[in-house]
Amino acid sequence: MDRLLNVMTVLSIALIALVLFSVRRAHIRVEYSVSWLGAAVALLILSRSRALLSWIAAYLGIDYAPLALLLIIFCVFMVVFYRFSVIISHLKDANIAMAQRLAILESRLQQSNEKQ
Repeated sequence: MDRLLNVMTVLSIALIALVLFSVRRAHIRVEYSVSWLGAAVALLILSRSRALLSWIAAYLGIDYAPLALLLIIFCVFMVVFYRFSVIISHLKDANIAMAQRLAILESRLQQSNEKQ
């Protein structure tokens, strides 16, 4: 149990460092990094707090507390992935609308040039 919790602690710290480094280098926008930082902090808190983890495992009816940790982290990351899927869908719709507006503007510009 200790080994798994220690590995989770190291992974959460590595994720926090990676996200902060990426924000600093402008590889990821700040508003998107908040989700990853939240997930990493949740992982760090759960991997270091045995009492909280044991309580959550008992509440979920899981005998092995680190398994509850893995389940919770899986759920947290699924929420993060869903959030990014929604963002990507919105951006795709915005790109389509922008391309349509650009085509209309090019058409109007071409018509304006032909009249002159």
